[in-house]
Amino acid sequence: MNTNPKAYLMLLTLVIIGCSPAPPPPEPVDPIPNKKQLAWQQMEFYGFIHFGLNTFANMEWGYGDTPAEMFNPKELDARQWASVAKEAGMKGIIITAKHHDGFCLWPSEYTEYSVKNSPWKDGKGDVIKELADACKEYDLRLGIYTSPWDRNHADYGKPEYVDYFRKQLGELLTQYGDVFEVWFDGANGGDGYYGGADETRRVDKKTYYNWPTTIEMIREWQPNAIIWSDAGPDVRWVGNEHGFAYDVTWSPLLKDEVYGGMPEYAKQYSMGQENGTHWVPAEADVSIRPGWFYHKSEDDKVKSLGHLMDIYYRSVGQNATLLLNLPVDNRGLVHEKDIAQLKKLRAQLDLDFANNLALGKDIEASNVRGDHSTYGADNLVDGQGTTYWATDDSISTASITLDFGTPTTFNRMLIQEHIPLGQRVRSFSLEAFTDGEWTSLGGFGTIGYKRLLRLEETTASRLKVTIDDAKAAPVLSNIEVYLAPAMVEVPKVTRDKSGMLRIESLEAGVDYYYTTDGSEASAKSTRYTVPFEALAPIQLSVISYDPDSKRSSEPKVIRFDIGKKDWSIVGRSITEEAIRAIDDDPWSDYTLTESELRKGLVIDLGKTEQFKGFTYTPTQHRHLSGIVTHYALYSSSNGRNWSLVQQGEFSNVLNNPIEQRIWFNKTVQGRYLKFLPKKTKNDAGKALIAELGIITK
Repeated sequence: MNTNPKAYLMLLTLVIIGCSPAPPPPEPVDPIPNKKQLAWQQMEFYGFIHFGLNTFANMEWGYGDTPAEMFNPKELDARQWASVAKEAGMKGIIITAKHHDGFCLWPSEYTEYSVKNSPWKDGKGDVIKELADACKEYDLRLGIYTSPWDRNHADYGKPEYVDYFRKQLGELLTQYGDVFEVWFDGANGGDGYYGGADETRRVDKKTYYNWPTTIEMIREWQPNAIIWSDAGPDVRWVGNEHGFAYDVTWSPLLKDEVYGGMPEYAKQYSMGQENGTHWVPAEADVSIRPGWFYHKSEDDKVKSLGHLMDIYYRSVGQNATLLLNLPVDNRGLVHEKDIAQLKKLRAQLDLDFANNLALGKDIEASNVRGDHSTYGADNLVDGQGTTYWATDDSISTASITLDFGTPTTFNRMLIQEHIPLGQRVRSFSLEAFTDGEWTSLGGFGTIGYKRLLRLEETTASRLKVTIDDAKAAPVLSNIEVYLAPAMVEVPKVTRDKSGMLRIESLEAGVDYYYTTDGSEASAKSTRYTVPFEALAPIQLSVISYDPDSKRSSEPKVIRFDIGKKDWSIVGRSITEEAIRAIDDDPWSDYTLTESELRKGLVIDLGKTEQFKGFTYTPTQHRHLSGIVTHYALYSSSNGRNWSLVQQGEFSNVLNNPIEQRIWFNKTVQGRYLKFLPKKTKNDAGKALIAELGIITK
C-alpha cells in the first residue's frame, strides 16, 4: 500500500500530541480544605433541632430556674424528626443537647438538671439516644450542640465549671456513635439562676474555656467531627441568623484574630477574608419560624415558600451550607405546619433543578492549561464532580462559552470551583448571545464551593462566563443551567398608624384575595381593590393569584392586634419623631437619647385597654448599637401612678433582631404604658425602638 509521507507525518504528530503527558495540575492556593471539611461542605443542607425546657416554658433563653418537672413531651418521636428531615433532603440533624439554661436532654451523670428528673418516661428517657438511633435508621448524620454558657450551674464562671463542661462533652461524644459536627454558641456570660445565686456573671471569652485543650479532647473522642463556632476551628458562623451568606463569601478566615462571642465578628469577619490564613468555611443558620424554640403564637409565622427559597439560594448558593432549624413542639413532634413548608421547599427545589440544560453541550475556553484535554472546558459539563477546567498559571482572567446549539430559555445557573486546590475567583460575569449580540446578565462576587444564580428569564443560543478577577489561575469544576418554573409570590401586607391595611403589589398582572374570618383565602375569597380600615384585632389570610396561568401563591396568614390610630407619645422632652415607635412601620426607628433613657417612653393608648403582653421590635436596619436587651414595663390608669408589670430580657435579640413578644402571667389593665430600657447593646447611651405594641388576643 502506498503511503503519503506528508499525511503520515501529520498523523504521527497528532498521535504524539494526543499521547503527550498532561502538564502538572495547578499548585494549590493555600489555605485548602481537608477531607472532612470537603465531606461536610458536600452535605449542603441539614437540620437543627431546638428542643428542651424552653419549649415548655415558652421562652427562647431560659434563666436556668425552670423546674425539670416541666419537661414532658408525651408524644416524642425522634423517628418522625428524622423522617421529616430525610424527606426534605437534609443530610443530618444537629440537636441542642444543652442550651444556655443548662437543662440536659440526656441523663447526665454530672447534674440533676436533666431528663432523669422529668416525668417524661418516668425519668428513664434519653432524647439524644433516641435521635441517634433514628438518624442511623434514616441514614442521617448526627450533630451535637451543647452551650458553653450554663445559667443553671452554680460554678459557672469558676474553673470548676470548665471541668464540668468537658465531662458532659465526653458523655455526648462517646456514648452515641459518630458525630459529624460539634456546635458551640458564642453566647457566654450574663444574668442567670446559677444554683440560686440569681446574679450576673461575666467570663473572659478568649481564655475562660481554654478552647485549645477542649478541642484536643474533641479530636480524640470524635476525630472525624467538624467543630463549629465563630472562630472555627473547622467551620464558622455566617454572622447573622437570617440564613444568608454574601455575594462575596470567602472560605479562608483570619482565624487567629477571632474568638467565640467576639462583638466585632459579624461585621468584620463573617464574610471570610481573601487573605485568610485557615480554611474555615461558612455555615448559615436560620429557623423556619421567627424563634428558635417552639411557640404556639408562631404557628402562623412559619416562613413562606418564597422566603425559604431565598434562604436556600443565598446560603447553599453563596458558598455556605444551610442549617435550618425545626423547633420541635411540646408534644415532641415537628409541627405539621413546618412539615408542610418543608415539603413545598423540597418540591420547588426539585422543580428548579430538574433538567440541566448544559449537560454534554459544546463548550470552549479562552485558555486551557497546557492546551491539554485533561484540563479542558468539557470537564465543566460532563456531570462529574472530580474533573475540572484549569488555565495556565499566568492567567487570572479567562472565559468559557457554552453553546446550546439552538436558542434555549433559562433563568438559573450553577457554577463551582474545584476547592481542593483552594478558592481563587474574586469576581465573574455572565453574557448571553441573543439576537446576534452579547448582552450582559450581570456581575457577581466570589464562587467557592457553589454559586447559584437566579437570573431574568433569557433565551439565548450561547452563554459566556468570564472570570474577571482571580487571585490565581481559575480552576472550575462544574457549570449547570436550568429553567425554573415561575413562582407566584405571597404579597406584602402593611398597616399604618391610622389603621389602614394595604396589600401591596409585588408582581404585575397579579390579583389578591383575602379573608378576615379565620378561613383560608382562595381565588373565591374577597378580591382586594383598595386599602381598608382594620382597627380591631383580625386574622388576615391572603393569596396572590395569576389569572393568566391560573396559579396562586400559598396563603399568607397575618395577625393584627388593635390599631394605634388613637395612640400618642407623652413627655415634654420627647420630639415629634417619637411617633415612629408606634406608627406600625417596623422600618422606621425612634432613638431615645441618654437623658430620655432614664425616664423611658410613655404611651397613651387613648383609652383603657386590657392586654396579655407587649411587643418590642428592634431596628431592622444594619446598625444595631442601641438595641434594647433588658427592659422594664409599667402601666398606669392616669399617667402619674405607675405599677411595674414585668421586667426581663429580650433573649437572643442581638443575633435575631425580630419582633419580641413578651407574655404576662396575668391580664393587665391600663391606659398608659411606660417602656424603660434597662440595658442596650454596647451600653450605647441610647435606645433604638422600631415599634412597640400590646397583645390583647
